[in-house]
Amino acid sequence: MTTANIHAPLGAVTVLRVVDAVANVKESILEWYEARQTRKALAQLSDAQLDDIGLSRSDIAKI
Repeated sequence: MTTANIHAPLGAVTVLRVVDAVANVKESILEWYEARQTRKALAQLSDAQLDDIGLSRSDIAKI
Protein backbone atom coordinates (compact mmCIF):
# COMPACT_ATOMS: atom_id res chain seq x y z
CA MET A 1 0.00 0.00 0.00
CA THR A 2 1.35 3.43 -0.88
CA THR A 3 1.25 6.39 1.45
CA ALA A 4 -0.90 8.25 -1.09
CA ASN A 5 -3.80 6.01 -0.12
CA ILE A 6 -3.45 6.54 3.64
CA HIS A 7 -5.52 9.33 5.16
CA ALA A 8 -4.45 11.35 8.18
CA PRO A 9 -6.48 10.77 11.32
CA LEU A 10 -9.33 13.18 11.90
CA GLY A 11 -7.99 16.43 13.31
CA ALA A 12 -4.34 15.69 12.57
CA VAL A 13 -4.14 18.40 9.93
CA THR A 14 -5.70 20.92 12.29
CA VAL A 15 -3.25 20.01 15.03
CA LEU A 16 -0.35 20.36 12.59
CA ARG A 17 -1.58 23.79 11.52
CA VAL A 18 -1.90 24.92 15.14
CA VAL A 19 1.60 23.67 15.96
CA ASP A 20 2.99 25.43 12.86
CA ALA A 21 1.21 28.67 13.83
CA VAL A 22 2.65 28.53 17.35
CA ALA A 23 6.12 27.85 15.98
CA ASN A 24 5.79 30.78 13.56
CA VAL A 25 4.70 33.11 16.35
CA LYS A 26 7.62 31.98 18.49
CA GLU A 27 10.06 32.57 15.61
CA SER A 28 8.60 36.03 14.93
CA ILE A 29 8.93 37.01 18.59
CA LEU A 30 12.52 35.76 18.67
CA GLU A 31 13.42 37.73 15.52
CA TRP A 32 11.77 40.87 16.95
CA TYR A 33 13.68 40.47 20.23
CA GLU A 34 17.02 40.00 18.47
CA ALA A 35 16.41 43.08 16.29
CA ARG A 36 15.47 45.05 19.40
CA GLN A 37 18.71 44.01 21.12
CA THR A 38 20.68 45.01 18.02
CA ARG A 39 18.97 48.42 17.85
CA LYS A 40 19.62 48.95 21.55
CA ALA A 41 23.34 48.15 21.20
CA LEU A 42 23.72 50.35 18.11
CA ALA A 43 21.94 53.25 19.82
CA GLN A 44 24.65 53.25 22.48
CA LEU A 45 27.40 53.84 19.91
CA SER A 46 28.67 57.30 19.10
CA ASP A 47 28.07 58.87 15.70
CA ALA A 48 31.75 58.34 14.87
CA GLN A 49 31.52 54.65 15.75
CA LEU A 50 28.37 54.26 13.65
CA ASP A 51 30.13 56.00 10.76
CA ASP A 52 33.02 53.53 11.09
CA ILE A 53 30.66 50.63 10.45
CA GLY A 54 28.81 52.47 7.71
CA LEU A 55 25.62 53.33 9.59
CA SER A 56 23.83 56.47 10.67
CA ARG A 57 21.29 57.06 13.43
CA SER A 58 18.46 56.85 10.91
CA ASP A 59 19.67 53.40 9.81
CA ILE A 60 19.17 52.03 13.32
CA ALA A 61 15.39 52.37 13.09
CA LYS A 62 15.37 50.30 9.88
CA ILE A 63 16.90 47.28 11.60
